[in-house]
Amino acid sequence: MPAAIPRVTATPAALDMLAGLRRRHGPLLFFQSGGCCDGSAPMCYPAGEFDISDTDVYLGNLDGTPFYMGREQFEYWEHTQLIIDVVDGNGGMFSLDNGTGRRFLTRSRLFSDEELAALPPPAR
Repeated sequence: MPAAIPRVTATPAALDMLAGLRRRHGPLLFFQSGGCCDGSAPMCYPAGEFDISDTDVYLGNLDGTPFYMGREQFEYWEHTQLIIDVVDGNGGMFSLDNGTGRRFLTRSRLFSDEELAALPPPAR
């Protein structure tokens, strides 16, 4: 049986930036913002500085960094693979990428019917 397609993945540039932030700040976590304050952006925080609730959904890890999204937003995006990338520009004011001159960006693609059928249910 083939390995499951991840719900969240990252480009090499995003993984490189993530590694640099981890060296500076220690363990990290991502939360996909739902549009409040900084728009809909992947927000990167030091582990323990963002409270994950019972209504948040764990989508997977990016090089050991857990990635979460709110349940209501996940219900809208559950048919989509999130691809975390990096572009030039200012990051979210609450995210660790702020001030680096680069920011994380979420790209996406729809899962095929076959991929969707093979996905395990998300962790809650």
